[in-house]
Amino acid sequence: MATPNQEQSASATPNYAAAATEAFWAGVITLGLFVLFIGLETTQNIRNELILVQRWFLLAVFVAIAAAGRFALVAWIRPGMAERRERRASEPARKKIFIVENARILTLIGLIFYPVIFFLNKALTYAGLFGANNASTGGMFADIVASFSKLLTTISSLVFLSILAILFFKIIWSGLSGIGAQEKPKAIDGQGLISVRMDQLALAAMILYPVAILINFSIGGSLKWVDNFGIQILIYVMLAWGLNIVVGLAGLLDLGYVAFYAVGAYSYALLSLHFGLSFWTLLPLAGIFAALWGVILGFPVLRLRGDYLAIVTLAFGEIIRLVLINWTSVTKGTFGVSGIPKATLFGIEFNASQQGFAAIFGLPPSSAYYKIFLYYLILALALLTAFVTLRLRKMPIGRAWEALREDEVACRSLGINTTNTKLTAFSIGAMFGGFAGAFFAARQGFVSPESFVFLESAVILAIVVLGGMGSLTGIAIAAAVMIGGTEILRELSFLKMVFGQDFTPELYRMLVFGLAMVVVMIYKPRGFVGSRSPTAFLFEQKSVSGSFTKEGHG
Repeated sequence: MATPNQEQSASATPNYAAAATEAFWAGVITLGLFVLFIGLETTQNIRNELILVQRWFLLAVFVAIAAAGRFALVAWIRPGMAERRERRASEPARKKIFIVENARILTLIGLIFYPVIFFLNKALTYAGLFGANNASTGGMFADIVASFSKLLTTISSLVFLSILAILFFKIIWSGLSGIGAQEKPKAIDGQGLISVRMDQLALAAMILYPVAILINFSIGGSLKWVDNFGIQILIYVMLAWGLNIVVGLAGLLDLGYVAFYAVGAYSYALLSLHFGLSFWTLLPLAGIFAALWGVILGFPVLRLRGDYLAIVTLAFGEIIRLVLINWTSVTKGTFGVSGIPKATLFGIEFNASQQGFAAIFGLPPSSAYYKIFLYYLILALALLTAFVTLRLRKMPIGRAWEALREDEVACRSLGINTTNTKLTAFSIGAMFGGFAGAFFAARQGFVSPESFVFLESAVILAIVVLGGMGSLTGIAIAAAVMIGGTEILRELSFLKMVFGQDFTPELYRMLVFGLAMVVVMIYKPRGFVGSRSPTAFLFEQKSVSGSFTKEGHG
């Protein structure tokens, strides 16, 4: 009779025949699905005639990736998953030691390697300038140095982003509760490997992010990294944390959250243009107006739950968008509202005048100062959202939201007023959406209905679900992965060297993005952070695994 260990080792033995069969059928299915989308492309020639361009090599690459991935999954990944789960459960402390120590080593290597590349890149830049100005050297030397310098810039950027990624993974896997955690980090096995709280480390990294970008890319090159990666991600973090109040805490499925985002943006745009009010005056007003619309939405849906609630909120979001399109006398319809005033810093404007920010502080003129100011502004707004959410969870209204999420009938039987509970959830969540909308209008200087379509609500809801409903840390990680990942896929221009100059990676970024979401939902159905920290406890606060909660609930 086989022992349990022998059965476990037999189950972990790779079955290459089954893996080959699975890989073959995965390749066939991929070929059938993508042959018309990737293998053939419709384009125009010089005579404006439609022609079909055959891209069989690219199709073969996709088929090979699908077959190889399926083979690896069946042969190696799946057999050892149960064994690895059991080993991790039996040795949680050793796992934490391994992850924390390796994260420290990798971070230390990156911090040593990064300055070397940075100073070498600067030296090559000056050498290239010298070669370009020296007639005896010729232009070939300058071109070679410039190309090598560009390569080093790319490598240093990847090293810097890798350091940030390692820190984020360190935050995830260290097992700490993230922003606002009440318990202090404890030493693992008495060795004191964790010396600072991970939430403090993450906050320090976010505060120093623009400084590191300025050092690496200078003023001119930092604009894209601060704006597209820093500000854009934090906007979605704030929106997702606001929607988390409605969906993650109160359990009300809201598919029209982008409507409150639009109300805040248009409130700031129209009032600043027609009445000349400043950003700091209109920021709270935008939140109040959005909260008012949240109450207006809350009244018709008091008796609705589940799918019916989702349909009504979806219709509300579309109503707001259609009103913005058709009320042309106020919103200018599809043309949008342009010329929106910028935010100011204690009355100092970010322009090129003598009273502008650069002139007052004696700095060279650049639009990067305004982007850096907006970065710290949206960071402060996002942290305010997190602080208010954490404080509300500990108050009676927060516990009423969680009771409503778990069971509305039981919530009513406890004497909780579900009407007020739902209205407060909708209004407070909408208020933070209004804040984000006002910031968006100040950042863009232009708003139009095309910025507030249903896809935005779907992305925000996907961030909440992927991160783990009710978990602020998980939602922030999901926003960084989703928004930052799609932006990084825009930068994959080096793939043209592999697939040809006609290859456009931005056309396939949503395909890769969708596949990544499917994989995450298969292996992490309750989000990146599936554990729950109770707001009320007797002696000690302990996180509860997501496996003890109902699927799709908090």
